Amino acid sequence: MRDHKVRTYASADDLAVTNQLAWKITEVAADAVAVEAEVTDMIINRIIDNASVAIASVNRGPVVTARAQAAAHPRDGGATIFGLGNDQRFSAEWAAWANGTAVRE
Repeated sequence: MRDHKVRTYASADDLAVTNQLAWKITEVAADAVAVEAEVTDMIINRIIDNASVAIASVNRGPVVTARAQAAAHPRDGGATIFGLGNDQRFSAEWAAWANGTAVRE
């Protein structure tokens, strides 16, 4: 097991991408370790649950607002946003904001 020190940094700090939290989470997620069937089932359940609640909240005010904010940041090869076409791509950070708002709403 590896421990990761997590703290905030000022926007002006020149933090290497490999030291950013998103990078570290990605390293853990992409690690080629064996995953038990029960863990796989739970991951699938979480994805289905998150997608379901995001779709159910797609027309609620905060979700509409977050989606509009994210839609103002298109990016080739970017991420998709719940409630918008899969052919549209946006900045991953803004898509995460909109999709996270939909899941939490």
